[in-house]
Order: sequence, then C-alpha cells, then structure tokens
Amino acid sequence: MVTKAKPRKKNERNDGPYKKLRADLKAGTAGGVYIFHGEETYLRQDSVAKLRALLVPEGCEEFNYHPLEGKGLQVQALVEMAEAMPMMAENTLITVTDCDIFKLPADQRDRLTEFLNDVPPYCCLVFIYDTIPYKPNGSMRKLTAAIKKYVEVVEFLDSEDGPLLNWIRLHFQDMGKDIRRSEAQYLIFTCGRLMAGLLPEIEKIGAYAKGDFITQEDIDAVASPILEAELFKMIDAVAGRNWDQAARLLGNLLALKTEPVQILYNLGMQLRQLWYARIALDRGWSSDKLASVCGMHSYRAKLTMQAARRADPLWCREAVRQCQILDRRMKSERGADGNAELKLLLARLGVGR
Repeated sequence: MVTKAKPRKKNERNDGPYKKLRADLKAGTAGGVYIFHGEETYLRQDSVAKLRALLVPEGCEEFNYHPLEGKGLQVQALVEMAEAMPMMAENTLITVTDCDIFKLPADQRDRLTEFLNDVPPYCCLVFIYDTIPYKPNGSMRKLTAAIKKYVEVVEFLDSEDGPLLNWIRLHFQDMGKDIRRSEAQYLIFTCGRLMAGLLPEIEKIGAYAKGDFITQEDIDAVASPILEAELFKMIDAVAGRNWDQAARLLGNLLALKTEPVQILYNLGMQLRQLWYARIALDRGWSSDKLASVCGMHSYRAKLTMQAARRADPLWCREAVRQCQILDRRMKSERGADGNAELKLLLARLGVGR
C-alpha cells in the first residue's frame, strides 16, 4: 500500500534541503547543482561563501570561480565554462544570479535541460534567485524533471526562534555584551526576523549599550523598527487610551514618507489580529492556540493577547470596518489626501474608545 505524501501547507516550513546543505558543507561533501532562493539573504550569501571556501582554494579564484549575471545569459557559454577543467584545483564553482530558467527561450531551455543531465563531476553550479522569485513551471516537464532529479533546490527561510535567538546572542557576545531571551525576542519583534536586517541593528545597539546586558531601552533608543512593529505600538497605544503616543507614532511614520496605502494595509491587518485575539480571550484560548489558528508568531500572539485585554470586542470590529471603508475610498477617489485621512481615522478610533 502506497501512502501519499501530505501536501505542504501554506505556512509550513520546508527547511530539509537547507539542513542537508549545511550538513554537507560541514562534512566537506557539498557540490553538484543548486538553486538558492528565499527571503533570508544572510543565510544564502553565507552558504555561497562557504561553498566557495570549500571548493575553490585561496589564490585559484580567477581560474575556478565564475560569478555570472543572469540577464542575457547564453546557456552555451555557461556549458563551455562548466566543462572547462579546473586549474590547480579539483573543482570549479559557477554562480548565476537572477536568471529565471523557466523564462529562457525554448532553445536555451532545452540546452540547459540537456546539460543538467550531464554536469561534470568537478563543477558546482548555483543558480541564485536574489531580486526575482523562484517560480517553477510544471508545464515545462523536461526541465522540471531534470531539476527534480539532479538539482538541490534550497529555500532560505527566516530562522526559527531557537537558532535565531542563539545567533543574536553570539553576535552580542562577540561585542562583549549579552542579551536575555526576552530582550532578544523584543529585538526580533522590533526589527524583523531576517538576519540581513538584524545584523546592522545588533551592531548599533551593541555600540550604544553601556551595561553588560542589552535592555529594551537600548533597543528602543537606536534600533530602526519595521513598519509592523510601529503600527502594533500605535494600536496598543489606542487600546490603552494613550492618544498622544498613538498620534506621535503615526506622525513618525508619515514623516518618513511611508505610503499611506501601505500604512493602512498593515494597520487593517493588525486590527483584524487584535479582533481575533479579543474573540480568543472571550473563548478562553491561550496565546499559543491563537498563534496556531491564525498563523502568528508565538511572541507576537502573546503581545496581541495582552493588547486585546484592554480592547472592547465591538470597538475591534468597528475599527476593522473603518479601515475597510477608508481603503475603498483611498483607492477609488482621485486626489484623496492619504495623510489627512489616516489622521482622521485615528481620531475616529479614539472617539470609538
């Protein structure tokens, strides 16, 4: 009896290929053909650097490491480069950045498919999707089959809590500082989960902090918060009837020239989450159950539940409705003053409290 594999859920992680790549790099057995894609650029760049260090000896880069741009790529030139024997080394490494292989002309695609079936064993080839998304096209059956058989497709996802928290702590320790778990979670909430974005924030905070341990005040003093964090603080201020704080946060966002439509979209999304959290509280749910049902991160679900305790269910529902009304008006009316409309919305939310 054959058991069918369960389809991957929308928010389900598939980091098996990344873990295999990491194990192969550690064992010194990495190689072959890869497709690297995903939003975590830090991990992706780090993996390319480790492949280069493993496969290309120092001093041999000019002959055996070939970084190519995908725009205007001719597959035949790539094949000739790959088939050239390495010089003074055992391997060659070729990286191709931002080449959508499924959008190549038919003849180029056929040549690539043929090549993937017979890549020289000494050549490691990496297709890097940096500024373009990786979107497989199953209708191109021959290329899809070749990728499935010969290519390791590695998606670089944002790190799960344990590894990311350890990574943050190690970077602070390199600067002679330390950080507790709660403050590290607050840093992730404030600045996002991507390592490429966190690294410069860690450097700023570590240079600013005077004590041995990083505090929330240190983070608030110098970190550059992401839009979602600022809007959450604004909603929390409204729920707590702190109108001055809410108005100040909105003013900061508008001063940074953030698009009003973008602010409204994220505001509406977070108000819906607050409403869900209020309903969850009334049903006796825990923050973990809210996180599971709504696909929220556990730390964010905990903060949202805390804010929801100060919010009235009817107000939450009306706040979401007001966002929907304003969204339709801003998208349909020409010449609408988005900044003024957002300020008016905030005033309406305050009256409703």
